[in-house]
Amino acid sequence: MPTSSSARITIPATPALSPVKDAPAPPAPAARATPASTLDQYQGDPNFMTSLARGLIVIQAFTQQNPQMTISQLSVKTGLSRAAVRRCLYTLSKLGFAGAEDGQRYALRPRMLSLSHTYTTSSTLSTAAQPILERMSQTFRESFSVATLDGNEIVYIARTVVPSRVMAVDLHIGSRLPAYCTSMGRVLLAYLPPEQLESYLVRAELIPHTTRTITTVDKLRAALRTVRRLGYALVDQELEVGLRSLAVPVYAPSGRVVATVNLSGNAPRMPVFDMQTHFLTPLRNAAAELSAYLR
Repeated sequence: MPTSSSARITIPATPALSPVKDAPAPPAPAARATPASTLDQYQGDPNFMTSLARGLIVIQAFTQQNPQMTISQLSVKTGLSRAAVRRCLYTLSKLGFAGAEDGQRYALRPRMLSLSHTYTTSSTLSTAAQPILERMSQTFRESFSVATLDGNEIVYIARTVVPSRVMAVDLHIGSRLPAYCTSMGRVLLAYLPPEQLESYLVRAELIPHTTRTITTVDKLRAALRTVRRLGYALVDQELEVGLRSLAVPVYAPSGRVVATVNLSGNAPRMPVFDMQTHFLTPLRNAAAELSAYLR
């Protein structure tokens, strides 16, 4: 049908568009905590030797899993600048505590053992503990240890290993393990003064090492209350599947718990009931003997 020349085509008005609001910017990722970042709290302290602290950070970066590292790798792991790492390694190498066979990958030298030897020979706790543990191992043919608390971790200061009782976890004097999921750590945490325990619970990262690991603060608090009530800690495969351990406190003359003695073994071979009935009393006797050396 023909259309009139006067007809008009009406185009609907386009609705006004609402102004587009900018989406909120995503939160900036939290800065990765590094060993070097712990030095920030000492800024402005005229008595704090930062260079020494950096050297110790570099030393502690070497582990059984990473015995050799380049300057770049150490810089990433420690959070220190490459220049700072290079100066630390240069000094350690000149003093015989570190070195690099290929000029690139650095490792600690045997002279580093002199530092740990100085501690073990000058520490009353360590020197008194070792013969006690050796006597227990000869009697029971099991592995025994003594440890103290250092920050969020326990540190082994005495240990005996029975060759026939090889475990997956390679532990020795100087080994460090998280406190929250080990029997010795539970003992040491349970007897902390309340303010120190609260400080630990705020900063501790409760990582699940196995499906049995306690990973909430509430459950950990309950476990620590049980330790204080019973006077010992039994941890069943929370650090590693198949590893079970029992620990008791070692008291200083002041009544403060300063260390812990433990027995560790293979879970299928060592039932919980057997650990409690056969080893709890010997462990407590060893702890009492060790406490006597501190008087």
